[in-house]
Amino acid sequence: MKNSLKIIILILFLSACVVLGYILWLSLRPVKIVSVHGTGNFSDVLVQSFPITDRAKIDWWLKNKDALKQKYDIPKPASYGNYTVSIWLFGEGYKEDDGYDRLCFSDMAPPLNCIEKDRVFIISYSKNSGLTFTVEDGEYRMKDSGEIIKEKR
Repeated sequence: MKNSLKIIILILFLSACVVLGYILWLSLRPVKIVSVHGTGNFSDVLVQSFPITDRAKIDWWLKNKDALKQKYDIPKPASYGNYTVSIWLFGEGYKEDDGYDRLCFSDMAPPLNCIEKDRVFIISYSKNSGLTFTVEDGEYRMKDSGEIIKEKR
């Protein structure tokens, strides 16, 4: 009986190590920008290996916003200052328009100019709201002081 309990504990411990190792691996993968598309003050960034947590997504943007501006000229504010940058998972790559629920880019020639809609992060700025980060379960705002707070729903 004691040996079987030890084996069960060992199996649980090893399973936990595998799960934690996988989560660590996911969090340490570098983000790969596959492509950038845009119209006006709206930009779409297609990525692979995007961070999982809200904090890591926001940190990624804050760390990389200057490089994104320099390399891809995003964000592209409108004359009145507003902009939106949407981050999409690239998934299985470009696909044909299914006529239903794919995001298609007008700056590419069909037929392979669409992706599955798997948006993971939105960065937006308006003079009224300031800088806002939208994730699956809510919104965060950056105060003038640089502090980031989660909006209450």
